[in-house]
Amino acid sequence: MLPPPLGEWILWAVYVGLWSFVGIYAAATCIWSVEALLAQRYDSPPLVYGPEDVQVRVLTIAAEDVVQATVDALPERLDDRHVIAEEPIDIGGATVHVVPDGFACEATDKGRALEWARRNVACDREWVLFLDEDTIVTEFPGLPDADITQFQEWPMYTGSLVTYWAEVLRMGYQTELRAFARLSVPLYAWGGGIAVRQSVEDDVTWNYETLIEDTVFAWLATERGTTTRCWTRSSGTRHRRRWRRWSPSAGAGCPARWRARTSSRCTTGGCTCSGTWRGRSRRCRRSWSRSPACCPRRCPASACSAHSGSLMLLFTFVWVWRGWRYYEGPSLRTLPVFLLNPVVVALHSLGAAYGLVSPAEEFQATEKE
Repeated sequence: MLPPPLGEWILWAVYVGLWSFVGIYAAATCIWSVEALLAQRYDSPPLVYGPEDVQVRVLTIAAEDVVQATVDALPERLDDRHVIAEEPIDIGGATVHVVPDGFACEATDKGRALEWARRNVACDREWVLFLDEDTIVTEFPGLPDADITQFQEWPMYTGSLVTYWAEVLRMGYQTELRAFARLSVPLYAWGGGIAVRQSVEDDVTWNYETLIEDTVFAWLATERGTTTRCWTRSSGTRHRRRWRRWSPSAGAGCPARWRARTSSRCTTGGCTCSGTWRGRSRRCRRSWSRSPACCPRRCPASACSAHSGSLMLLFTFVWVWRGWRYYEGPSLRTLPVFLLNPVVVALHSLGAAYGLVSPAEEFQATEKE
């Protein structure tokens, strides 16, 4: 038995901790709800630029077979194709550029390769379309008169139902993307399918140390304001074989108010992934770490906090429903996620929860097949 004063102190600590958890989660969920409502009012802008105005750059370490499939899937009219690799590879239908080992800049990992390509790959097109090595372009309708265009993500089923259900949950949450065109700054960006006006890339550059170079680039471009006029999302579709992404801290160089918003987003949703860049063994495990499925049902706080936690848990079903609709309605593959939602969320949370105990500092890439 603990002495009464110590036991009471522990009880109050649990009480405050639980209410802090519920409060942060509720605030982040409210932010998402507002963004979801704004997203309903989003209309895709008219398309002004076509494939002839776009240079494609595929980023990879040395996944030759995976990159070849990505290049082969590109629409024929996207004919200015470049692969930025860390090691020599043979790719048909594209020009391969290898980042020299001796190249040094402030950026590291993938950002370093992006910055090298910006400085050394000639571009006479208006736009640069950045793709990950495993991004399959199923259509390219064109680009609007914006400076940054974010394409939608549509992960593919590749054999694992649990990971596919986790993607249904994640994509339901990420339907908020459509609201970013109405916000003062995009909350995050997906570098596996993003088009940037070439003049904006030269103005902002990739030369800053961060593990989420795509999001930080969008933030810095928005902060400068003189060239970035809007953030939008085209109707083009991307299929990705990789099923997880990560969202570590953005680094000290970004405005604190944006880092805070990104951190609050990780309270309610997101995803995690692991992979390598330049062979460094870096792990990032963040997001879903404070999911309601991790909240104990019995706690010596109050019935009110338990009910509040249950209410927050219901939002995971909202995200499942939105993800289910995003994947074009019912199917034998997606319907079970409604019943198994708590299990899927809990499994999705395990690695992220560990990230709170052992914060990630570096990036480790997922090997593709």
